[in-house]
Amino acid sequence: MRIAQLAPLAESVPPKLYGGTERVVAWLVDELVELGHDVTLFASGDSRTKGKLHAVWPRALRLGRRGVDPNAACALLIEAVAERARDFDVIHSHVDWLPLPVLRRTGVPFLTTMHGRLDLPGLADVIGDFPEAPFVSISANQRRPIPDANWIATIHHGLPKDQFRASFESGSYLAFLGRLTAEKGPEDAIHIARAIGMPLRIAAKIPRAETAYFKKRLEPEIDGEQIKLVGEVDEARKEPFLAGAAALLFPIDWPEPFGLVMIEAMACGTPVIAYRSGSVPEVVEDGITGFIVDGEAQAIEAVKKVDRLDRSRIRARFEERFAASRMAREYEDKYRELVDGAEAAAPIVKRASAK
Repeated sequence: MRIAQLAPLAESVPPKLYGGTERVVAWLVDELVELGHDVTLFASGDSRTKGKLHAVWPRALRLGRRGVDPNAACALLIEAVAERARDFDVIHSHVDWLPLPVLRRTGVPFLTTMHGRLDLPGLADVIGDFPEAPFVSISANQRRPIPDANWIATIHHGLPKDQFRASFESGSYLAFLGRLTAEKGPEDAIHIARAIGMPLRIAAKIPRAETAYFKKRLEPEIDGEQIKLVGEVDEARKEPFLAGAAALLFPIDWPEPFGLVMIEAMACGTPVIAYRSGSVPEVVEDGITGFIVDGEAQAIEAVKKVDRLDRSRIRARFEERFAASRMAREYEDKYRELVDGAEAAAPIVKRASAK
């Protein structure tokens, strides 16, 4: 099949540092190429892919010139795919609702994977205006705010089996990996580490909008010894960071749509201790790949039990459930269904127009 993939422009594909959606898109494109498909990636010019790159903006917006209007870049993305729509059998969008008005007018089968939270004001109204548009969720929980959208599948993220090597030795510290925002739970992670008396290593970006939160709530707790901030980590440094941890702490306080870091930890054989929120019960198998807990007290007790988990089994469950090859095959099935459905409907449309 000839497949177009529309990626966000905030980060390159894959991202240089932080960026979950762009990383998933990179893995999906590469796996689809391995399956024999002709894939074109619409993304920033500093992206790297096994597919064909159609650069719609020179450089990822976050690492490019300050002051650039992201709407201008997105307009060029939508125009580029509109111009080339007939070159493809199916178009797969990863930029939420923005291209929907154009995509439904191209006459080409398309689908949209929603990567973010769906409980934002007004989003249900927008999606409600496109009742025929096919959507894919990345967890069943993600759908809850908009249950009546045209959901055609839930497809959990996957990453390449050879992306990370597992460590089967007990780790020496607790790990936190993610954005330093209150909803991600870095304060709880610090409290848990201090209560249990273990080092905590924080690999995270500080969003510009969260600088005040970091300065007030987190920086005073970071002593450089027990609680240490190591900054953002790229792919090369992420593996040893996660593999060397006794557990990944994931104390979220928001409806996490998926939580890529959980399966990255599992790929390293590292248990996940996560709060029961959002997608967590779909991703973590309690007592097998980690522990699902309700609050700090239970998380502290879970840390005490983490050595009972079999790190080789955690790695095995990652390979069984969250490999990128599985993700690509599930999307491939949906592409074929959409293309076959469009071809079946075409003769009906022709007969109707001939009357």
